[in-house]
Amino acid sequence: MAGDSNKRAKKSSLTHLDARGQARMVDVGEKAISARVAVASVRVRMKPETLKLATGGAKKGDVLAAARIAGIQAAKRTGELIPLCHPLPLDSVSIDITPVTKPALLRIEATARTTAKTGVEMEAMTAASVAALTIYDMCKAVDRAMVIENLQLEYKSGGKSGTFRRRGYDGNPE
Repeated sequence: MAGDSNKRAKKSSLTHLDARGQARMVDVGEKAISARVAVASVRVRMKPETLKLATGGAKKGDVLAAARIAGIQAAKRTGELIPLCHPLPLDSVSIDITPVTKPALLRIEATARTTAKTGVEMEAMTAASVAALTIYDMCKAVDRAMVIENLQLEYKSGGKSGTFRRRGYDGNPE
């Protein structure tokens, strides 16, 4: 994507396909173990009154606390949910949820860390998306028109491919 930073050129082939085009799990056996970090974000757009409920106590309980826990649990199960994703030993997962009033939305940022042979991007993306789905589930009784949007990788570091930082992302996860 234009404006995004990468240390090396983008690959021209999909790593999860073999020479015959068949799906495979990438062999990471020879890769070096390194510290890896990934940050993903997503937004849940909603009515202003829904935002007030979500941040101030809904009937189902603390929406944001439930979303944080759900996101962390999801990150831990990413290898079971994404068919060709390696199961990783996670060092940490954190979920930050920021209310925005105009337009009314919750911005979710998930950070995952590991020391492993492969990246932790999918764990961060899964954590963010499941946190968003949990918010939707807990608030749908009052706002079925909520929209989950813009799930994206913001940052990743570690491994042979180096660092990626999305244009406009100013966080410092290291």
